[in-house]
Amino acid sequence: MTQQVSGSPFFKPFFLKTPVSLLRQRRHTLPASEFRNLTPQDAISVFEIEREAFVSVSGECPLTLDEVLNFLGQCPELSLGWFEEGQLVAFIIGSGWGKERLSQEAMTQHVPDSPAVHIHVLSVHRHCRQQGKGSILLWRFLQYLRCIPGLRRALLICEEYLVPFYQKAGFKEKGPSAISISNMQFQEMEYTIGGQAYTRRNSGC
Repeated sequence: MTQQVSGSPFFKPFFLKTPVSLLRQRRHTLPASEFRNLTPQDAISVFEIEREAFVSVSGECPLTLDEVLNFLGQCPELSLGWFEEGQLVAFIIGSGWGKERLSQEAMTQHVPDSPAVHIHVLSVHRHCRQQGKGSILLWRFLQYLRCIPGLRRALLICEEYLVPFYQKAGFKEKGPSAISISNMQFQEMEYTIGGQAYTRRNSGC
């Protein structure tokens, strides 16, 4: 469809943008890379990445779909997703915890206004692994936590082979965890949150 501007011989016809061109423009304006808190609307994408990453290794997901929905509904501020061109490529989900050590109850509970965050899961899409995305996302999440008043610690459990990965990010071992899943044994790790977050674009602070 065209529209001509009349009234002067110096005006030339111009074309209105078609829906196709608008769609193309919209596609090109998607941010190449974006970090944001997750919402319940992201739960399916989260669970698909988590299921592919964990079921083939341990036979179980750290969080069921219902638990993902529960945590993203109760404490979305304790999550972080990495999106590339609108697609989720990596994520972290956490919840509040008020005790010194993690217990079995910490796997399904969120304690509001608590001084610690329990990191339930960090997962990267299979097509984006071996690119350092897990380390980058974890760094950004820990910096983001510094912006949340009252948070003092981040806690998680992991298998022994992952201890060096978390140590590089600043976590320290607290010893064997009291939590067991399918007869798997874990180490508990702790990160002390303090100081100011580094000033970075899109830091969220």
